[in-house]
Amino acid sequence: MEEYAREPCPYRIIDDCGGAFAMGAIGGGLFSLVKGWRNAPMGHRLKGSIAAVKTRAPVLGGNFAVWGGMFSTFDCCLMYARGKEDPWNSIGSGALTGAVLMARAGPGAMVRSAAVGGILLGLIEGVGILITKMTAEQFKPVMPQMPSDPSQLPPPPSKIQPTPTNPEGGEYAGAQPSYQ
Repeated sequence: MEEYAREPCPYRIIDDCGGAFAMGAIGGGLFSLVKGWRNAPMGHRLKGSIAAVKTRAPVLGGNFAVWGGMFSTFDCCLMYARGKEDPWNSIGSGALTGAVLMARAGPGAMVRSAAVGGILLGLIEGVGILITKMTAEQFKPVMPQMPSDPSQLPPPPSKIQPTPTNPEGGEYAGAQPSYQ
């Protein structure tokens, strides 16, 4: 199970920040490519789309990196303060990140953004838990149930009669030969 564990906290912040930058830059690059293609005049569509990607993709990547880094920082702080790692840390981190990113817009915007961040992360964590519970059932070990009444057991396999291909006979059908 250790191969699925996340990085320890100081390194997790850098890891999440870089991953968020990559997602934002790639997603923003694709979005900007299409938008630049549509907004460029005929004959200059390729140049317009490339210019849009060069202009907007790094900005969106940076925005994602700030969000990811701040979220991971709050996640690590909550994990340290509470002493455990559970979905409540992510939900609180989403709310705190939303609030801090909207601090310049005033307290009302901070509260709204915190609510949106907390609800969004709550939905994400809830779906993750639901999927885990649904898929975990198929990997649950099953103990074979023996009937309490021995008369309900199936009859023992019949012996094979001697045949030209099996001149000795005496073996159970489908079983390994007995060496008695």
